[in-house]
Amino acid sequence: MHFDDRLGTVLRLRADGPAVRRIQFRQLLDLLGTMPSDARGAQIDCAFSRLAQLAATIPAADRAAMVRDQGLRLRSPRLVASLVGDESQIAAAAVDRAELSENEWLDLIPALPIGARGHVRRRRDLGLAVEAHLARLGIRERGLPPAVPAVAAGEAAQPPSSVAADDGPEPAQTNVAPFVSPARASIPANEDGIGAIVRKIEAYRRSRQEADAALSVDAPRLPLDEDPILHAPAHVRAFDFATDAAGRISWSDPGTAPMMIGQALASLTASPPSALRDALRGRQPLRAVRVRMEGARAIAGDWQIDATPWFDPLTGRHLGWRGRMRRPVSAPSSPAAALPTKPDSQSDRIRQMLHELRTPVNAIQGFAEVIQQQLFGPTPHEYRALAATIAGDAARMLAAFEELERLAKLDSDALDLEPGETDLAGVVEATVGQLAAHTRQRGSGFALKISGTVPAVPLAQIEVERIVWRLLATLAGVSGPGEVLKLKLQPRGSAIRVDVSLPAVLAARDDKALFETSAGSVPQVIAAGVFGVGFALRLVAAEAKAAGGQLVHKGDRLRLVLPGLTAAPSPHSDKDAGGQGSDDKVSAAGK
Repeated sequence: MHFDDRLGTVLRLRADGPAVRRIQFRQLLDLLGTMPSDARGAQIDCAFSRLAQLAATIPAADRAAMVRDQGLRLRSPRLVASLVGDESQIAAAAVDRAELSENEWLDLIPALPIGARGHVRRRRDLGLAVEAHLARLGIRERGLPPAVPAVAAGEAAQPPSSVAADDGPEPAQTNVAPFVSPARASIPANEDGIGAIVRKIEAYRRSRQEADAALSVDAPRLPLDEDPILHAPAHVRAFDFATDAAGRISWSDPGTAPMMIGQALASLTASPPSALRDALRGRQPLRAVRVRMEGARAIAGDWQIDATPWFDPLTGRHLGWRGRMRRPVSAPSSPAAALPTKPDSQSDRIRQMLHELRTPVNAIQGFAEVIQQQLFGPTPHEYRALAATIAGDAARMLAAFEELERLAKLDSDALDLEPGETDLAGVVEATVGQLAAHTRQRGSGFALKISGTVPAVPLAQIEVERIVWRLLATLAGVSGPGEVLKLKLQPRGSAIRVDVSLPAVLAARDDKALFETSAGSVPQVIAAGVFGVGFALRLVAAEAKAAGGQLVHKGDRLRLVLPGLTAAPSPHSDKDAGGQGSDDKVSAAGK
């Protein structure tokens, strides 16, 4: 049994910034729009109150765009009545998107404002009973957009005479400006009645054609009847954006949102690289940071980022960045010219391919979650189960993409591990304890021995946990029942050694076979990665190298060497000191 607390969850969130307010407004539209018409309660009243508060802070054009979104299901008469009392463009969007039954329309129409009734009259799919009801209320004509009067050179503009189908012939006029479309299409004025309406229709059609032609791009478009504001421009010059706490773009201007949402700022190539990396790590403002972006032609090329971090006013928790991206003044005029002329490396090609794959997988996962959560309406349980399986598979694919991208960046020196100060011995002990919950039942696990005082390593704790977990979980996953692996942790000069025995299934392999094991070739009870043992160990080796250490294969064991923050105390004996120093050189080299 499932308890739907989505509305309560949305209401508990604070809407402190423009991006969060837009997201919460859209979430309330989705939740309130799909509620039954007889749904009542204090929480629903609070949701409508919050919707009205958010509407006062969001421009009408943006709210109308959200209401017109094809993914919105507007099935609540109460929500429709609330929206049609707003600005004209929002009322028109709400009436166009409303999915009400004939009886619900008959009950709702008398309570609508006069202007909103006119928008209802334009719909042709409401049935004869609704049209007859509108006719009894005096709503007979279908609205048309007003024409723009043309002003001749040297003459003052004269207001055009209003024409309605029910009006009689207009009085003779001697100085009436001809009607023209907003695109300056001149149409000679005629006398009255049907002829004027036909000319207004023609002017409107021409203006829409010219507007569509001005917004057209080379990429093919599906006939989804979207608003011009959602059309992707051929070449973007600037756009606003907002990110989450991890630096991943969560909101962007409507024209660039499909291309930018989900893009991580840390994945962009900055010049110099430290300018973007240091600002993101320190949660500092981004001031004129130059980056290069890959992707669609409209956004490809050089950019300049200006953004400021924002924080929760109550807890002080970092929430992300808000800012603008603009083309640099010195950037080439052509997007193709802004791209590097040298051929891309293999790592660059892999990263580009992953970027292209991540977008459709994200879309599949999102739509599967929509079906599983029944946001579009009731769904049979078997379809919800299939959607949940698809969402899980998509999540695993995204995790695999992240592993591939991380290895590609580490191999090409495009990623630096986050610095810090972490107790390596504590992380190793905690990881062994976590794995013991599984290995204890099989009589396997690790025999941990820590020699001496192990210094801290100059890495953030999350980076150390990734390295240690990936190494130990991979080996524990292929160890057999009753197989206990020796694990020794000891300082050696300025370095720290982590020696761990290989399971019997891997002990006889050479370097090539160990680090190039294909996925599924060795059964894994615990999987620390999607692509198998070899890939996981290669990723550990790349992470250790980026940290200033290494992972080496030494017979029947693996040795992980990481740099320490402090050197081990020197012995008092000259003889011991000499032997120790010689051993330190060897261990630092990973031999």
